[in-house]
Amino acid sequence: MGGGRTAHAFARLPVRAAASVRRSLTRTADRFDAATPPDRERALDGLRALGVCGIVLGHWLVTALVLWADGGLRISSPLRDLPGLAPLSWVLQTLALFFLVGGYVSALALDRARERGEPERSWLLSRTRRLGRPVVLVAAAWGAGAVLLPVAGVPEASVRSLVLLALQPLWFIAVYTAATLLTPVAVAVERRIGLGAAAALVLPVAAVDLLLYGPWTTPVPAWAGLASVLPAWLFAYLLGISWARGRLARGRAWALLAGGAAALTVLVAVLGYPASAVGLPGADRSNLNPPSLFVPALAAVQIGAAVLLRGPLERLLRRPAAWAPVAAVNLAALTVFCWHLTAASLPALAAAAAGPPVPGLTSAPDGAGWVAARLAWLPVFALLLAACSIALRRFEGPWRGIAASLPFRAVVGAGAAAFALAAVHLA
Repeated sequence: MGGGRTAHAFARLPVRAAASVRRSLTRTADRFDAATPPDRERALDGLRALGVCGIVLGHWLVTALVLWADGGLRISSPLRDLPGLAPLSWVLQTLALFFLVGGYVSALALDRARERGEPERSWLLSRTRRLGRPVVLVAAAWGAGAVLLPVAGVPEASVRSLVLLALQPLWFIAVYTAATLLTPVAVAVERRIGLGAAAALVLPVAAVDLLLYGPWTTPVPAWAGLASVLPAWLFAYLLGISWARGRLARGRAWALLAGGAAALTVLVAVLGYPASAVGLPGADRSNLNPPSLFVPALAAVQIGAAVLLRGPLERLLRRPAAWAPVAAVNLAALTVFCWHLTAASLPALAAAAAGPPVPGLTSAPDGAGWVAARLAWLPVFALLLAACSIALRRFEGPWRGIAASLPFRAVVGAGAAAFALAAVHLA
């Protein structure tokens, strides 16, 4: 009899553990909900979180580190051998949502700064510092890695790939910082011409496309593509400002969605633009580097959908269980963005040192089997990223304590400088 009761008690342990976990999660969700101001526009945070998570998941799925016979890791992509997955990149390339919310929030924040008499220069400086702190920290970490990994015997090919992957998210921060610095100008222009401000930015992007891919006999230098970087992404930023000003009603949102979808169809099916929203290693042409007309067309689709779904999303995020993960991502959005490829790179580096290619991690992404194995690795990447975010999120705010000391700042500065030198040397 006693043995039966003991066995029964042991059988109930998983049930009790699950109930305890549910109670803990419910309490955490309630705390997030209670700490949120009642006038918080939760749908905007939801869109920002969706933008960040889309990019993170997209990079984890379409970026692979492949172990070669010489022991080096090199960057590849399953999209090269599995072109049928290209539409997935249309869903996961969600940078436009981040710029959209950035424009919306920055316009209103600038209004509040002006109302309280804060100089524009001070407002811009505080925003720039917040964007720069996570970048400097991850750059310092990989600057140290670029110096120490070769000493530890890591092949130069692996170091090059790891540095380039760490660099990849930082270009976005640079462009987003430029957009933020242009907020007063963007707000003024949008006030004068409304949605025409965003529409006008399509013209320089189209001009660069024509310059690079038109029927010219003389090759155009690749650096000419840099002229489209800021206009392509400011398109979404300015639409965010227009949205904050009440100029994106449902009718215009439907027009953006339909017009963007039609433009994407023409660009890919008629004009021969690449089907993938992201660049492929070794490809002759990319929609992202430099950004082509594909970028504002896809942004129009995503932004139209975002505006149309704002109401339902706001209602959904009034539920504590739905709001808690969104709030958690937003608390560390820049940290998540800066470190997400590191979270995928470290397991690959460890696997490369341990032995032969590991399916889904360091094997060639050349079939459905790789995709299935990669999906199994995503929880590992997510756990590592969560650990990084919990440990490093505090560096998004003003640095205090040891982090504010001169020795710490000097070490971080030296590491960031080493990273910059390594990126220039290895790129």
